[in-house]
Amino acid sequence: MTPNLLAQYLRGLIQHRLKLSVMLWGPPGVGKSSIAAQTARAHGLEFIDLRLSQLAPTDLRGLPVPEGGVSRWFPPEFLPREGEGVLFLDELNMAPPTLQGIAQQLILDRKVGSYELPEGWYVWAAGNRKEDRAAVFDMPAPLANRFLHLEVEPDFESFKAYAFASGLHERILAFLAFRPGLLHHLDPKSPAWPSPRSWEMASHLLKAGLDIAPVVGRGAAAEFAAFEQVYAVLPELTDVLEGRTDKTFPEEPSARYALTLGLTLRAETAQQALHAFRWMVGVAPPEWVQLFACDLFTRLRLRGQLGELAQLRKAEPRLEEFLGRFRELVF
Repeated sequence: MTPNLLAQYLRGLIQHRLKLSVMLWGPPGVGKSSIAAQTARAHGLEFIDLRLSQLAPTDLRGLPVPEGGVSRWFPPEFLPREGEGVLFLDELNMAPPTLQGIAQQLILDRKVGSYELPEGWYVWAAGNRKEDRAAVFDMPAPLANRFLHLEVEPDFESFKAYAFASGLHERILAFLAFRPGLLHHLDPKSPAWPSPRSWEMASHLLKAGLDIAPVVGRGAAAEFAAFEQVYAVLPELTDVLEGRTDKTFPEEPSARYALTLGLTLRAETAQQALHAFRWMVGVAPPEWVQLFACDLFTRLRLRGQLGELAQLRKAEPRLEEFLGRFRELVF
């Protein structure tokens, strides 16, 4: 499933208070941990992230302490004692079998040793697959059978929605719209390769004026550098947003993606968005107007600017007509 569908599924579990243990599968860098954390916090839940591959068995079960002639297991302080939240067992299948065996009791019985997980807590876990070059152990069948298994795959539309909300660099987003295959491309010959996680890091590097090759790899960085040259021949975006341009829509697909995403991300007011929409309607093919409008409306919703959308609809009859034709796509 896509990251967006995964978030919806996890929200459903929380909304219906289904304390089923969940195992998230997927390639590294796709956002499994981030989606779990964001979903928990969006519902006001605490989130405890345990990297099982970094723990020893006694770290999870606790230490034996003599008391009254018998040993009592003192649980670790990082396990929750009260409240509501998500206990997230990350890198579960990178943990050795002995630790997975101890985790199995926590997952199935919600207790380990003398410790018992509070009623208000969910147990979710995540792991990578063997085909992702991850150093993983086989998950025992009894443990696997305790889980609800969800597999997440990279998806550009999900990443784009996240990028709108997070303020990722517009050129990275435009580049990936043009080359979605590079959103996640594991390179077995290089330690640096493109993934949603590494593109987010690349955004910070780009804003700082630093080379992005160390985080996405030389091949992806070279393609991105070539794409950046497209910006030199684009119509001035400020002129379009201010309604003072007579430039034509570019023919090159890469330039079209760069221009459309650039206008979406730079339209800060209803008036600027209206100018951009009118210009796109006048010069661009319908499918590019559709792409611009859908992304613009998504961004307005994420920023809580639906009032501005109402202003746009009143000011531009063609926009109302457009919404009528593409309502299912934008709402």
